[in-house]
Amino acid sequence: MAVLAPIDSKLWSDDAEPHLMGGRKPDGQIVFPMPQGDAAQDVEPYKLSRHGKLWSWTSQDFLPKTPYEGRGSGPEEGPPDFVPFLLGYVELPGEVIVETYIAHAKLDDLTLGMDMEFCIVPFNDTHTTFAYRPAGTGA
Repeated sequence: MAVLAPIDSKLWSDDAEPHLMGGRKPDGQIVFPMPQGDAAQDVEPYKLSRHGKLWSWTSQDFLPKTPYEGRGSGPEEGPPDFVPFLLGYVELPGEVIVETYIAHAKLDDLTLGMDMEFCIVPFNDTHTTFAYRPAGTGA
């Protein structure tokens, strides 16, 4: 099995137990993602919590708008491999609320305030991305 590359190497730490990388502004405010360029001046890298609470969620059941890489020629055609997926907001207490892909769950599994944990998941055949999953669901 090929090793997949991160979709963006700056989004999470390279530790044995990775964390999303946010930033701490001089006034103490925590932000995600870590600002880049001039906006990053005086912002210290900050490892966000691996655990949070589910704040809100939805199921992405419809095809993305055009243009979508791999779409057919007609407006009704979509990518042949499109699979609905879950998106949500996870509150990292005392830090930020992160918009995230929700992995290892079905819509009916999710409840307001449930414990969530950070994980890395495949994005496509060549890259990984971050997600949060219900705590205790394992890899």
